[in-house]
Amino acid sequence: MVPGAAHPALLALLALLGALLPGPGGAQTSVHPQKAITSRGASITVNCSTSCDQHTMLGLETQLAKREVDHGNNWKVFELSDVQKDSFPICYSSCLGNQSSALMNLTVYWFPERVELAPLPRWQPVGENLTLRCMVSGGAPRDHLTVVLLRGEEELGRQPAGDGEPAEVTVTVLVSRDYHGANFSCRTELDLRSQGLALFQNSSAPRKLRTFVLPTTNPHLATHPVLEVGTQCLVSCTLYGLFPVSEAEVHLALGDRRLQTTITYNEYSLLAKALVEGKVEEEGVQYLTCAVNLGGQSRRSLENVTIYSFPAPNLTLSQPEVSEWTTVNVECEAQAGAVVTLNGAPARPPGPRAQLQLNASAEDNGRSFFCSAALAVAEQVVHKNQTRELRVLYGPRLNERDCLGNWTWQEGSQQTLRCQAWGNPTPKLNCSRKEDGALLPIGDLRPVERKVAGTYQCRATSTRGEVTREVVINVIYHQNNMAIVIPVAFVMILGAVGAAIYIYNYQRKIQKYELQKARKAQEEAAMKLSTPATPP
Repeated sequence: MVPGAAHPALLALLALLGALLPGPGGAQTSVHPQKAITSRGASITVNCSTSCDQHTMLGLETQLAKREVDHGNNWKVFELSDVQKDSFPICYSSCLGNQSSALMNLTVYWFPERVELAPLPRWQPVGENLTLRCMVSGGAPRDHLTVVLLRGEEELGRQPAGDGEPAEVTVTVLVSRDYHGANFSCRTELDLRSQGLALFQNSSAPRKLRTFVLPTTNPHLATHPVLEVGTQCLVSCTLYGLFPVSEAEVHLALGDRRLQTTITYNEYSLLAKALVEGKVEEEGVQYLTCAVNLGGQSRRSLENVTIYSFPAPNLTLSQPEVSEWTTVNVECEAQAGAVVTLNGAPARPPGPRAQLQLNASAEDNGRSFFCSAALAVAEQVVHKNQTRELRVLYGPRLNERDCLGNWTWQEGSQQTLRCQAWGNPTPKLNCSRKEDGALLPIGDLRPVERKVAGTYQCRATSTRGEVTREVVINVIYHQNNMAIVIPVAFVMILGAVGAAIYIYNYQRKIQKYELQKARKAQEEAAMKLSTPATPP
């Protein structure tokens, strides 16, 4: 305000009264323009004039910086500079001692200095309300200033900026999955089109929203309840109903040891897998943990895993290799707390030790002894097994079942001589013909020839002795429509025929002797009948 000047409100009132009460002769003061709008910091010219044609005092009362730029007999032009706020300049005049005035309405417009969307939550749950806040500092005139809240280009709401400084405008929305990854912003609109100007817009920086869904259920954790030291097992963790599933984090740990995890993501679920190895320093009950984190929240499941040590039982033979009819002691022993079962052992109270004794025979060669140890761990029964094989040394054996003593083959047929010798160590076997020492192949399939017929000596030998067996090969072949078995079969047939002839002759002689004996008896009876009786 110019020093000594009246208060602006008083001047405005005086100007209004001056306009309503004209001076002598109807003299009036006027201002041009009566209403004006300009940007903040700009300059504007004001023309003050009077209708008095007498010598008059004419001026402009304002708080703004001014200077007279032109004048005439009853008018003056002033320039107002660096206009910062709304103002009401007053043109006044004094004509013949009477005063009059005119009021100018000068409006200053300017754009908001700050348009900012308040920070969004780091994660926003789907299905809950979200309040968006836009802060606006500065800007005028406020009755022409509107605040719009946006999702992308979609208008969520608009409100007048109001008179507050800073102005705060809010809109509440119900968040859905579609809001995930969307940009939110706010915009101011200074609408001066009614003042002959334009619509001026100013937008905030966008902010991206992340939404999430985390079910109330805990993950499903699958594992083995017991784990042996030095072994591995696969554990898995599953959770359904996640969004966005790719943003979920999974933490699998055994005690304080985090596990290396492989995660498979599906549309709304995930599956995490890890291999767990039992370590001796972790022996005992451990907690297996699966935690799924999303949106700053977590779902967690726990399972007990018992890590244990259980070596295989110690199965021993007093001698793993013995001669036939040697006494062998078999013993199986496991750690304390285990129950041992040894096949073939006599029944005894359950315990960590079992044994048996046997007199080894040839049938025991290659016999497997099986020992099973059972241990109760965390309400589970685990087993460890051990086997040992006994070797029994015995001499060669050839028996009728595995080496037949008589074979009859058709000439030209495909035949195989099967003769199996038993023994440990395995004996060597060969068959040679008695007459000439010709060898007979064993186990080969070949056509039968007449020359192979004969009696063979099959001999099985090893470091533990020797055994022989006689094998007869008969060959049947056809000559002059007669079947001939060479050579042994032919001899047998001749013997049979000779025996038949002998029996036939012998029977004839007996019949002839009996006949002669009967005739002699008849002759003696006839002679007795023909002799006369002797008188008394």
